[in-house]
Amino acid sequence: MVGRGDELARLEALLDDAQAGRAVVALVSGDAGVGKSRLTDEISSLAAARGFTVLSGQCAELGDSVPYLPLADALRGAAQIPATGVKDALVSRPALSRLLPDGGDGRATDSDRSGLARQQMFGGVLGLLAELAAANPVLLVLEDLHWADASTRDLLTFLSRMLHRERVALIGTYRSDDLHRRHPLRAVVAELQRLPSVRTIELGPLDPAAMAEHLTATAAVHLDAKELNHIVARAEGNAYYAEELLAASDRNLPAGLAALLLNRVEQLSDAAQRVLRTAAVAGRKADDELVRAASGLQAAEYEDAVREAVAHQLLVPDGGEGYVFRHALLREAIYADLLPGERTRLHAAMSALLSEESRLAVPGTAAQLAQHCLASHDIQGAFAASVLAGGEADELGAPAEAHRHYDQALALWERVAEPEKTAGLSRGKLGLKSATMAADSGDVERAVHQLRRLRQLVAQAEAEGSIQIDASLSARIGERLAYYLMASDDPRAEAEAIEVARATVEATPADPPTRHYARAVGTYAHTLLVEIDSSEARKWAERTVIAARAASAPWVEADALATLGFISNREGRNDEAIELLTAAHKQAREAKMIGVELRAAYTLGRAYLERGELTRGAAVAHEGVLRAIHTGLSLAPYGLDAQHLHFQCHFGDGEWDHAQEIADGFPTRVTTPGEAVLSAMALFIDVARGNPVVAERIAWLEPFFGTQGFEVYVARGLIAEHALWHGDTVRALSEVDAAIEVLTASDSGYGAWAIRPAAVALSARADRAAQARAVGDEAAAATEFAAAERLVKMAREGAAFAKRPKFVLGPEGRGWLARAEAEYKRVAGRNDPQAWQVVIDQFGPAYAYEIARSRWRLAEALAEAGQRDKAAEQWQLAAQAATKLAARPLMQALDDLARRARIGGSVATAGAAAGSTVLDRNHSGPILAGLTSREREVLRLIAAGRSNREIAAALFIAPKTASVHVSNILGKLGAGSRTEAAAIAHREGLTTN
Repeated sequence: MVGRGDELARLEALLDDAQAGRAVVALVSGDAGVGKSRLTDEISSLAAARGFTVLSGQCAELGDSVPYLPLADALRGAAQIPATGVKDALVSRPALSRLLPDGGDGRATDSDRSGLARQQMFGGVLGLLAELAAANPVLLVLEDLHWADASTRDLLTFLSRMLHRERVALIGTYRSDDLHRRHPLRAVVAELQRLPSVRTIELGPLDPAAMAEHLTATAAVHLDAKELNHIVARAEGNAYYAEELLAASDRNLPAGLAALLLNRVEQLSDAAQRVLRTAAVAGRKADDELVRAASGLQAAEYEDAVREAVAHQLLVPDGGEGYVFRHALLREAIYADLLPGERTRLHAAMSALLSEESRLAVPGTAAQLAQHCLASHDIQGAFAASVLAGGEADELGAPAEAHRHYDQALALWERVAEPEKTAGLSRGKLGLKSATMAADSGDVERAVHQLRRLRQLVAQAEAEGSIQIDASLSARIGERLAYYLMASDDPRAEAEAIEVARATVEATPADPPTRHYARAVGTYAHTLLVEIDSSEARKWAERTVIAARAASAPWVEADALATLGFISNREGRNDEAIELLTAAHKQAREAKMIGVELRAAYTLGRAYLERGELTRGAAVAHEGVLRAIHTGLSLAPYGLDAQHLHFQCHFGDGEWDHAQEIADGFPTRVTTPGEAVLSAMALFIDVARGNPVVAERIAWLEPFFGTQGFEVYVARGLIAEHALWHGDTVRALSEVDAAIEVLTASDSGYGAWAIRPAAVALSARADRAAQARAVGDEAAAATEFAAAERLVKMAREGAAFAKRPKFVLGPEGRGWLARAEAEYKRVAGRNDPQAWQVVIDQFGPAYAYEIARSRWRLAEALAEAGQRDKAAEQWQLAAQAATKLAARPLMQALDDLARRARIGGSVATAGAAAGSTVLDRNHSGPILAGLTSREREVLRLIAAGRSNREIAAALFIAPKTASVHVSNILGKLGAGSRTEAAAIAHREGLTTN
């Protein structure tokens, strides 16, 4: 690679990172012809030589209407090579298989996925890369992203954010000279550049010396200095332009690259030029049979013409599928030179060929057909193809493209003869599809706007009696509008949603029973969940069950049962809630409605958690997580919730090594609210263990602190606990205030969510009051007590939860309320042992960590009361639990209490006495103190020379999980390689040989 040594070295460094388990992304930009493709070809060859699985795909100018075109290109190529393992990996991912010509088996069984298809696609790609990377590192190259469709741009963003410890390198290229101010890729690039895992490489013009060296190496004959300098000067650093100048150097050269390229084309025979013009209309990648048929040439004449174009390096064979232009600029120049009538006729020929049934079965063909029909002024054909392309994009999980195609069809509706017959559906149904796809692509506001307008038009038509409106269509429009209004960011939308849902139910006939009526009733019940009194929501949810059974709509019934279970759980009727949610989960699974199934699984697991049945809650949540992963919905609504619920259950029950494994899989460098929720949840264990990653998680969560999301409430409450462990009571109180403000509504008072942050703030106030009394500052102590009175009142008000009068606190809520009361007494100078015993009793035995830190406070209170033996007993129990949990801040607090009160010994000694080896700071040396027991087992196997796959087999875990453990171990030990980690293990005495 002449003149690109620095850029190539940077890309090779990316391969090093990926091989070491650090996922990386590179965005390579530069002007057309500057050498981006050549650079990626070189790094792809180097990667393949290093054992990487290389996946490479290109966008095309039609790509903005063909969803996932570069991904399909990459998978299609790799699937033909058995050694890559891609074909086998696709078998379990039908969403991805549909991208391949022979892999589409139609729409998924879940016929009402409500936007889950794209999430399944994204999850499927992430899972595929992780599976492939477990065997060999992966290089994924996506070229010409300036032509990428919206779904591909979103996928690029998703992968850049979600790939962390997988052995994956992703390289995307784009033309910087095409990125005008309003280009859709421009915002994507700006967003990605914020991520630390993303590197940008800008290819500038080659300097004259490098260009001269390149041309000298390329030329078939010796170039004299004058000719060489002339080409270098004209090319201005553009390698492709220079090569074309070199190829044409024996003729009078025209000005400009386009003219130069056409000058080369004109040297060919008429038949070869005809093939090139036809191929230019077909696109950069030209199917051999398609081009032959559209060119009108006989077979022998066509073969000779193609051979001539290839010999002159204008076309390049592309496997067994056809040909590609040597450079996109060549195709663009030929296409631009076509005469208007010639261009129209060629597009019409392409349309006729692509409309054949066998070709339309290939994914992406309908979108291409629509483009060719429009270019050939075939409005009728463009309309029909746009409808087909919209349906195909929907099946592929590309709602943005589906919305675009449906909108195109709507724009052509008035210009088409018998549009309803051609489309196979009414204008209203087409409008509903377009709006639904807009919502599924994330543009809820656009969907709401379309549905409002559509609802008005339907109402107007019904009033005028101009057309007969299908009652089911009106029901679906109203139901979807109410549903999307509930998802809108508009604070006034909830009231409109209730009104629209009520009107829809009233306007929809209940007899004969239909799923549309049942669904409308179910959505009305859902909108009523925002009301303080749940009785109306319950009434309509019960009616939904009856309507769904009458209409034989089991998934609507399952969703209604989940709503009823949610209401029962909110009202403290846990047994009833669990029964309803179990039935909903079973029914949704049988009906193959994954969205409803995940909702029921999460709500059921949550009910178990709130009842203190952590083991059962963890089991249900884990099943939900596995189902979400299997269907590619791990980051979809409820799939994401099941992940953090699974973690919460194990954090609560003391299975902290397992909880840490889950938390380590939660992203740290977050840029979306969903990711932020997971990272905030991970702070529970990272704060409790004093893990160094806390600082990095906080740094990435801080940009969200201006919002009112749940993730902000969780994060700021845990940051307060982190500050309190470090003695920073000022920061702790500030963070508690911020956490409470997030969820406080001025007109509805405090809810149960206020209890925990209030208790944390009371702990800070108690520490400050104790410090004030220690120096005789009674005025400061009185100030703290006054503030504490407000906080304990807040906790009590939250427990009463006036907004939910039927609400019943579970054991965790009761435990935190008891802690707030105990801390309140501590603020007053009465550290009451009995109050701390109540805390322990209220939490119950399930909550290992909360019991341990409550015993710490109980030991302190007993010591202050002079009951040293009892204090030592509680201290010992707390120390043993803290050691087992590896709760370092609590261990340090217990050591401090032992020194101050002269009870116990050291926490490490207490842990050893209990037989705990999870975190004995004298065992295996201090360097290994931060490793979990599972990580120690993995490190022993690393030291024994085992591969990730062998480690996985030995410990009965997935290879990906083993890879994550290895990456974590290297990071915690500061080791640059497995060999260095093994040396540390030997030196610290973890291994015996």
